[in-house]
Amino acid sequence: MIAPVTRYTTSRGASIAYQVVGDGPLDLVFMTGWVSQVEQLWEAAGLRRMLERLAVFGRLILFDRRGTGLSDGGGEPFTLEQEADDALVVLDAVGSERAALFTYGLGGPVAVQLAVEHPERVGALIMYASIARALWAPDYDWAMTHEERAGWVEQAVASWGATDHPGIPVMAPSMAGDPALTGWFARLQRLAASPGNARQLLTAAGELDVRELLGRVSVPTLVMHRAGDTAWDPRHSRYIAEHVPGARYVELDGIDSLPFVGDSDAIVEEIEEFLTGGRAGGERTRALLTVMFTDIVDATARAAELGDGRWRDLLARHDEDLRKELRRFDGREVKTVGDGFLATFAGPPSRALRCALAITQSARELGIEVRVGIHTGECELIGDDVGGMAVHIASRVSALAAAGEVLVSGTVFGTVVGGPFTFTDRGFHELKGVPGRWPLFTLGGT
Repeated sequence: MIAPVTRYTTSRGASIAYQVVGDGPLDLVFMTGWVSQVEQLWEAAGLRRMLERLAVFGRLILFDRRGTGLSDGGGEPFTLEQEADDALVVLDAVGSERAALFTYGLGGPVAVQLAVEHPERVGALIMYASIARALWAPDYDWAMTHEERAGWVEQAVASWGATDHPGIPVMAPSMAGDPALTGWFARLQRLAASPGNARQLLTAAGELDVRELLGRVSVPTLVMHRAGDTAWDPRHSRYIAEHVPGARYVELDGIDSLPFVGDSDAIVEEIEEFLTGGRAGGERTRALLTVMFTDIVDATARAAELGDGRWRDLLARHDEDLRKELRRFDGREVKTVGDGFLATFAGPPSRALRCALAITQSARELGIEVRVGIHTGECELIGDDVGGMAVHIASRVSALAAAGEVLVSGTVFGTVVGGPFTFTDRGFHELKGVPGRWPLFTLGGT
């Protein structure tokens, strides 16, 4: 699955950026709460995988709150009422009459406001690691004091957009040293808000308090929290669950606050069961596949050299040859991606490797070069499309391949080692948005 197209709607003078992915029978809005940039969200492999899984059983709706990411401020103050109105405008823009709200952190108070004031538009509340109030109170004594929060805000703003920002070690301690995650988070901050805007948003968040509204929530509510969360104390969620009538509380294992770090499957499965009554769909949508990406090298320059007509003819011949090789080696064309293809192969990766060699040879005979990237792993099956970490890794491997090269992950190499293939070790590489460093190998002839 590729990242969805970003569109805009207008709410009280502010342009609000939103995305929609999937076509499931129910609508699910993911409310990140503080700052976001909807296009950058998809660049974190774990978050992309979680969003793709949510889109399997629902139509997923994302948007940047006013004043952050791709949305502008419109000159209005940051109030819960305005934030709720913005969400309603997005729902209207996508034609959603009733939606479930999935919140994290500071998204919780906005969702509560929306559920209380407009229960006819909210089908359910799903509150993960969310809050009812930001600051200390006599009956809310686990939250930061005003002085503690002021100091924390200044610390956060001072390192805003830096890879050593103190946020990741607190929100995702199990991956605190991962350069891909810290780099993604730093870029997310820079794209989402300036340091000054971040200070304004964080300061305004200190005024959030929806404790008096919790008892008026009348929609089905699921509250979740990880027991070892060090960013948001689990007592935030326990308080919400105790004060929302009929709320179901689930405390999960883990120390990470970010929902897509750690066992994100457990969160998604709880959501799926809560909304659909079962978890079977998630299990049926996974399969072990070999994923192959192809891409024509320097396609734009070659098109300019040949002219539009000759280039279209050449491209049509290449596509025909590639599809012939896919049929020959039992590959499945998933879709075209730019000037290339995304294809999958069931079973061991041997057929995919032979197919890749045949594709590069046929392209060379046409006078063009292609690069090919291959990885074997579990994929999410999303209708006729595929998604998940395995697809993301294969795409990153392909991007590192040279002209005429078939580049494979260490997983593929380890699966076929000892067979008829020859490989050249290309060393360890960081794959954007993928944790750790990955061994890559160039495929030779058979």
